[in-house]
Amino acid sequence: MLNLEQVSVHLPQGYLFKDISLQINKGDKVGLVGKNGAGKSTMLRLISGMDLPSEGKIHKPKDCTIGFLTQDISIDTTQSVFEYLNTSNLKLTALNDRLNEINQELVERIDYESDSYMGLLDELNELNHQFNVLEGFLWEEKITGTLKGLGFSDNELHQSLQTFSGGWKMRAELAKILVNNPDILLLDEPTNHLDIISISWLENYLKTFEGAVITISHDRLFLDNVTKRTIEIVNGKALDFAFAYSKYKLARAEELERLSSAQKQQEKDIKHTEELINKFRAKKNKAAFAQSLIKKLEKTERIEVDNDEIAGMNISFPLSVQPGKWVLEMEDMGKSFEDKLIFKDVNLTVGRGEKIALLGANGTGKSTLLKRVMGKLDGDGSVKYGHNVNITYFAQDQAESLDKNKTILETVDETAEGEIRKSLRSVLGAFLFRGEDADKKVGVLSGGERTRLALCQLLLSPSNFLILDEPTNHLDIQSKEVLKSALKNYEGTFIVVSHDREFLDGLTNRTWDIENNGLKVHHFGVKDFLKRKMNLIGETKKEVSLKQESKGKEKASTKPAESKLTYLEEKELKRRKNKLQNQMKRSEEEIEKLEKRIAELDVIMADLDYTDEGKSKPVLEEYEVAKKKLDEQMVLWEEATEGLMEIED
Repeated sequence: MLNLEQVSVHLPQGYLFKDISLQINKGDKVGLVGKNGAGKSTMLRLISGMDLPSEGKIHKPKDCTIGFLTQDISIDTTQSVFEYLNTSNLKLTALNDRLNEINQELVERIDYESDSYMGLLDELNELNHQFNVLEGFLWEEKITGTLKGLGFSDNELHQSLQTFSGGWKMRAELAKILVNNPDILLLDEPTNHLDIISISWLENYLKTFEGAVITISHDRLFLDNVTKRTIEIVNGKALDFAFAYSKYKLARAEELERLSSAQKQQEKDIKHTEELINKFRAKKNKAAFAQSLIKKLEKTERIEVDNDEIAGMNISFPLSVQPGKWVLEMEDMGKSFEDKLIFKDVNLTVGRGEKIALLGANGTGKSTLLKRVMGKLDGDGSVKYGHNVNITYFAQDQAESLDKNKTILETVDETAEGEIRKSLRSVLGAFLFRGEDADKKVGVLSGGERTRLALCQLLLSPSNFLILDEPTNHLDIQSKEVLKSALKNYEGTFIVVSHDREFLDGLTNRTWDIENNGLKVHHFGVKDFLKRKMNLIGETKKEVSLKQESKGKEKASTKPAESKLTYLEEKELKRRKNKLQNQMKRSEEEIEKLEKRIAELDVIMADLDYTDEGKSKPVLEEYEVAKKKLDEQMVLWEEATEGLMEIED
């Protein structure tokens, strides 16, 4: 399906990657991984055709279609969400428009016998066939099901896209790509703007998707559930593993260990060779030998090992002071925006040491609840803190509060206290700020980099109660592992909002679920909560799916038939109906006559002298003929009746 032949990308500072050759087949589910800046997004742009390689070629079938979800989409339209998808398939839209034109023209024209009229009928039948083959009569149901699977509610389907946030526009773009069923799906961080339920829906969709999928994701569980192959871009090369992410990591660790041993041996050999060169270079009778060693050394391909500096890091975040037995109390707490109720009647007490995951679909009020707890929003009821409670809050827009004139190192240095200050550069490395990056000004960082720095700064702040709103959004898998480990070791209390299931698994001992304008507390982990939630949603969706399937089949079977009732077809149908009615009438008249004659013959035969063959034989023969004709007319009557019933249906 897709072949990369010695593909290279050259930048001013050198090759991003070089001489990469890969083959992607139909049905392949590929996870594309590598450190930030390795070239993952660039690779997807090359495959999509948005960019061209510096060297090499990418071969695709001529009719191959590609759906590409990028991280920097721009949707500027006044269309509703539904219309944005409904008009996205140009072929179906053109077919539908032409069908409407023809049907309108057939209504207005009266030259039923003309060649042009007959040509319209032929075109109509052909277009109806094409529309049916492309499942055009199920198109609207498919759009609605996909949008709902990705979290859109019924009342949001017909809202203008301009009223939605960037994250929801990203969902609409993903839905548009999915409903058009491309041959190859390229997904760059598709889970970033999805809630947990929508991620599960997308996983199930991709598992049964017949085309090829290449996805970049920092969600380990998503990669494990969807992909069966992992391609890592590292040191300008592409390493191909026939495993999902977790198994690939094990295989990669074994390979790194082997490479590390080979590298050490190579370094010894190189050092020995260099010693020989230095020893014999000045001697005339050994100069040629020294030159041969130099050439051999120049041709030696150095073994590169991509060491994982972050693995094994153990960072602990400081606890300020021990608080009392309870840290937070909410009484009849609620919040509304004008006429829109977000939640109400929240009555909860949070004990010291509780680890809470706050879950719920996007838009249900998770961030609003946290802002009420922090006192950043007014509302109904009251919020009280316990004795000695010291809260540190990480908001989704936390990066906006950073001082742009300070360096990265200065930003964390002014916050950190205690022993952790000795290893600040290691901590920064865990959050992808390595080497000279620490001396960059905050003002030159991207939005994602600032968010990571704000999280690093926050977790170095002494506290005993952390409130974290989507802390993993801009972290790679390794950085999330560092953060998760630190939170596991944290002696204080925390509430965390996250859609990353693997990150939450084993991290929390309480689950808060915002649903139907209320807050439910579950005293078990996220994995059990999601299992129960998905089972419940699965049953509901199955019922809806069956109804939609039934409705779609009914629509597909009846709509083409309705559009085929052209003038000539209606004329032929009327002619056939008249013929059957006449046949039924004639048969009824014949049946009445034959039954009357058979009754008369029955009377005659009752008094007949059968010994007089000359008189009895003609009567018996007439009786047999009448019975045979009656049976024939009954058959004709039944056939005519059944034919009329079919026409009526």
